[in-house]
Amino acid sequence: MRRLLMGAVTAAAVMLAGCSGHSGSGSGDENAKDASASSTAGAAVKSADFGTLKNVCGPGTAKSSTVQGVTDKSVQVGVLSDIGFTKNSEFPDAAKVFTAWCNAAGGINGRKLVPVTHDTKLLQAREGVLAACKSDFALVGGGAALDGLGVADRLKCLLPDFPAQSTQAVGSDLQVLATGAGVGYFPYSGYYTWLIKDKYPDSAQKVGIIAGDSPVSKTFAAQYKESIAGLGGKVSYTDLYPAVGVSDWTPYAQAIKSKGVKGLTFLGDFASLAKLEQALTNIGYAPDWIDANSNAYGPAFVQLAGPALAKQHNYAELSATAPLESASSNPATQQVVDLFKKYAPDAAVTYPVLRAFSAWLLFATAARDCATLTRKCAYQNAVKQTEWTGGGLQAPADLSRIDIPPKCFSIVETTTSGWKAAEFGADQGPYRCDAPTYKFKGDYGKPLTLKAVGKSMADVT
Repeated sequence: MRRLLMGAVTAAAVMLAGCSGHSGSGSGDENAKDASASSTAGAAVKSADFGTLKNVCGPGTAKSSTVQGVTDKSVQVGVLSDIGFTKNSEFPDAAKVFTAWCNAAGGINGRKLVPVTHDTKLLQAREGVLAACKSDFALVGGGAALDGLGVADRLKCLLPDFPAQSTQAVGSDLQVLATGAGVGYFPYSGYYTWLIKDKYPDSAQKVGIIAGDSPVSKTFAAQYKESIAGLGGKVSYTDLYPAVGVSDWTPYAQAIKSKGVKGLTFLGDFASLAKLEQALTNIGYAPDWIDANSNAYGPAFVQLAGPALAKQHNYAELSATAPLESASSNPATQQVVDLFKKYAPDAAVTYPVLRAFSAWLLFATAARDCATLTRKCAYQNAVKQTEWTGGGLQAPADLSRIDIPPKCFSIVETTTSGWKAAEFGADQGPYRCDAPTYKFKGDYGKPLTLKAVGKSMADVT
């Protein structure tokens, strides 16, 4: 199953054992107020275009509707977020900025978008989905690390999902991932082929995997081990680190050195990785490469790892999303940056924000093209997309089937001063689009279907 934002998910899974029930209230009313206030910011909008997408939002004469979440004046959509646990507001921020821009342009054929955040608090994904089932038209631009807890309920209430990220629910019915689901395939085959064949061929038979000791990250580790072997490499060292944390990473660093690991895959939180890299540097050892995963892509990891980055070579694959560093040469990425400056100047533009924007754009254009706005129409319009780019935020993705493997990828690497685009043979702008295909042979579960909960597409209206 396709996993997005791998590090964020494994980090949350690793923290499960030490979780002590963060509370915090849902922020639906606050989101609605923010959307209303932000939509009035500025007297006029120069364009309703986003990147290569034309007239994403705009005025119209909407009629009354009996569809849940839809009135003649608004469309209410839910945004899942683990914000009560992670204290990370990326998905709500993206919702606020996108809907402010869209509403200022006229909304969805005249209907204002009203985003409501459902705080899943890591362990309450089901509760978040159930809340959305009672009031929302769809879920858009969010994600929960343990989203599998709520997928059955989402299907029972026939709620479409246009997530920024998905983990355990990838490929489930009524879900459309803007990057494509790629169910059954290793999503990082291009990235790992480049690592172990093109860039560091001497590392191919000496790959190590360290993962957090949780069921979710153990499954990820098994997928990586199988796939690396299938691509011509060999995992010669594996280890788990305890979910409660590690006080001293030196023994792990010494084990990596003693095993002669030349390439390291780290499936966990970037704060732990930073400590491991400091320990490796202290004993004078550096693998040829470390897959830091996309969760580390940001300034926080660079600050935590500090001087160790002068010795340790970190990379991350961004699932064919244009890096933030390309904003000056990529109009769509720059447009997100500019919109945040206007509508949420104190919020950061991050990789998850870019993923969320692509999801919002997919939903908005799909809903816009419905003569009568229904869940079935919006969903079916989205899955008609065979070369979705989010207006230029990502490489083209075929959303018409869930079992299409990705062909394009983008890679970034760290320096002591920050992240930058790696030199990995990009052949289509910031992407390389010759990724080999690796289909899983192991059994890692199957996506949940409407049939499994006693429903069908005939029930979706």
